[in-house]
Amino acid sequence: MRRPLKLLLSVITLFIALFAVLEGIVLAGCRDDVSHDAPVMIVLGAKVWQDGPSPALQRRLNKALDYLNEHPEVQVIVSGGQGSNEPVSEAEAMADYLTARGLDPARIHTEDASTTTLENLHNSKALMAKLGYDPATTPVVVVSNAFHLARVRLLCARMGLTADTLGTPMPDAASACYSYAREALALVKSFLLDRGCA
Repeated sequence: MRRPLKLLLSVITLFIALFAVLEGIVLAGCRDDVSHDAPVMIVLGAKVWQDGPSPALQRRLNKALDYLNEHPEVQVIVSGGQGSNEPVSEAEAMADYLTARGLDPARIHTEDASTTTLENLHNSKALMAKLGYDPATTPVVVVSNAFHLARVRLLCARMGLTADTLGTPMPDAASACYSYAREALALVKSFLLDRGCA
């Protein structure tokens, strides 16, 4: 076998092995982990369609509602800005969804400037402080789709947030495959670069 071909096969093998390790980390993070009495919940935004939250975002919100109905003392921050092809901000759509299903609007606080997971958490942390919670000592519970939770824990730890997590599956196999594959690369990006908002 020619040397260039051997080198190419070695690089491909290394990439596959690295990707498998990253997917293992993502999959290992796909678990609910609630061990603190958190007074604040953060729901991370996702795509908003013309008629409201996408199925993936609806799943996050339904998971949040279950917890919030069981813990009536918990306040919720809905976090997400408005993309160029979204009719309203993700935060506004989430707040509307929750109130339409009976959640007291006084418990809902909107953070509508974020465009990345890092910004979601950083801006939500700042909003916590405005609401009178000390982010250094106040635990939170963060809700997202399950594929996202390993990275959420990484970023929360960097920001000094004590974070429990609640996750929910993606609504279909195609979106799940795409999200899990993409998340492996996003995990590398966050590990290397997402430090500026800590």
